[in-house]
Amino acid sequence: MNHTTFRAAVVRVPSGPDSIEVIDLPVAEPGPGEVRVAVAAAPVNPTDLGVVGGFFHGMGMINQPAHTGLGWDFAGTVMAAGPGVDLAPGTRVAGVVLGFDRDFGTYAEQLVVPAADLAVVPDELDLVAAATLPLSGLSAAQILDLLGDAPAAGSRLLVTGAAGAIGANVVALAPDRGWLVTGLARATDEAFVRGLGADFRTAAEPGWDAVVDTTSQQVWGLSPVRDGGSFVGVRPNLTPAAERGITVHTLMVRSDGPRLGQLLAHAASGRLPTRVHAVLPLTEAATAHRAMAESGTRGRYVLQP
Repeated sequence: MNHTTFRAAVVRVPSGPDSIEVIDLPVAEPGPGEVRVAVAAAPVNPTDLGVVGGFFHGMGMINQPAHTGLGWDFAGTVMAAGPGVDLAPGTRVAGVVLGFDRDFGTYAEQLVVPAADLAVVPDELDLVAAATLPLSGLSAAQILDLLGDAPAAGSRLLVTGAAGAIGANVVALAPDRGWLVTGLARATDEAFVRGLGADFRTAAEPGWDAVVDTTSQQVWGLSPVRDGGSFVGVRPNLTPAAERGITVHTLMVRSDGPRLGQLLAHAASGRLPTRVHAVLPLTEAATAHRAMAESGTRGRYVLQP
């Protein structure tokens, strides 16, 4: 990396992993309230596979004339801070870059981002582990906000996809809100889910007070939710129509630096999982995408510039 350009992974015409390119982009200096960060780690998320495959372009959610940036969350170190920012160079930080229609993402050697979206990474947490948390952790916390506190003692919450990144964080955080939590996942994930403090299922029977469906296809729908219960999904295009008095929510995650700081502290103390399956160089982004598309992987693929 020279001082005037940096490398980033992008797609011009999305057609799957082979359309990922690593290109040189000009270095930008941070403006007021912004920070330039040297990226140390950026995980691959299911959303990235959708961008690379053209799903979101096809929905009209992306309209970039030159290229589309990849990657949502990251951890790294501060390189430079703009006016009004009190983060010294070398400070270890993590954050998330949201939105689909953008020409930059976290699959890059560096980023310029709002300082308010960042959180300082605790010393006990390495940057690869920290990178796995911003999107999944904030998603889980905001899913629980949508549900609210458990309405009555003994209220039962079922989390599908409980061994995945978002689901595992919901499982770990929900007891703080008063929920009795059960995780639904494959039989091979039982030890992991129970290790988070939850009960375990491999199928969803009806009668749950609330259901959080973090699976990619939301196959269970509202059928497990009792009449008058609550449902939260993570796929806006697959949101089921409300029925039987059920309240239906769809997650639209937001940046939240202070809350991310709390989540990173939980991860540093072992309360939240930060599972990493493999670390690959940025130039192997396509390899990571192909491997993740085969599904069933437990732990994250993380890219390092």
